[in-house]
Amino acid sequence: MTMMETIKKFRISDCRSRIPFLKNPKSEIRNPKSESGMALISIMAMMTLFSIALLAVAPSIQQSVQREKELEQIRRGEEVAEAIRRYVVYYQGTKLPNSIDDLLEGLPQGTKKVQILRESAAIDPLSEDGEWRLVPMNKLASFARRVQNYNNGLLPTSDNVPQTISNQVGAFITNTNLDSEDDTTGGADETDEDSFDTTDTPFIGVVSQSQSKSVVAYYGIENHSKWIFTPLFRGAGAARVGNGIGNGSGGGRTGR
Repeated sequence: MTMMETIKKFRISDCRSRIPFLKNPKSEIRNPKSESGMALISIMAMMTLFSIALLAVAPSIQQSVQREKELEQIRRGEEVAEAIRRYVVYYQGTKLPNSIDDLLEGLPQGTKKVQILRESAAIDPLSEDGEWRLVPMNKLASFARRVQNYNNGLLPTSDNVPQTISNQVGAFITNTNLDSEDDTTGGADETDEDSFDTTDTPFIGVVSQSQSKSVVAYYGIENHSKWIFTPLFRGAGAARVGNGIGNGSGGGRTGR
């Protein structure tokens, strides 16, 4: 091999080693459809997991909301009961309110009237139309027995209302036949058969139109249709009901 051939061969091989390797431009092109498809799958997977998590906590959230509504109803019912007490005390037991409006109008005091019930408390948060059902004195027997059962067989007295009212209620309770155990300890899904009006009837208590099972227990009762809010049965003594008599207390009404 001549000198010139050697030099040419060297130069050619040297040039080849210095020329960079050119990649195929097609190998660098990404498929946009493939990337968007993967992103969509990832989003759907996250949404599925989120939905499962929501389904898991939904019952507890719903129960918490229902509990707050029931506690609010109890607060309003207690306000109505106190307004009824003030009303009958003012009229010394000779007159009962005939409608919620009677309580909203207030009581005369000189040339003015004293408010005894807030408008918000006049609305039942658990009924569709917001109206309380009015409970007359002759339909308190079942509730009285439930209070008695809750209070270890002792019915608290009604010292906070005029004696004429408590005597009349006691007579109605005593003369009502509640021999059946189901009359007073029916299941939470069962409702009372008594029908109540929402206006134009003398009443000593109110009850919700809702007939649903409750989350909160009121006097151990777990059905809205059996929660009667009345100023009666709140004394520290004991009232005679049928053959039962003793000492009791009206405290501790709300449970759970």
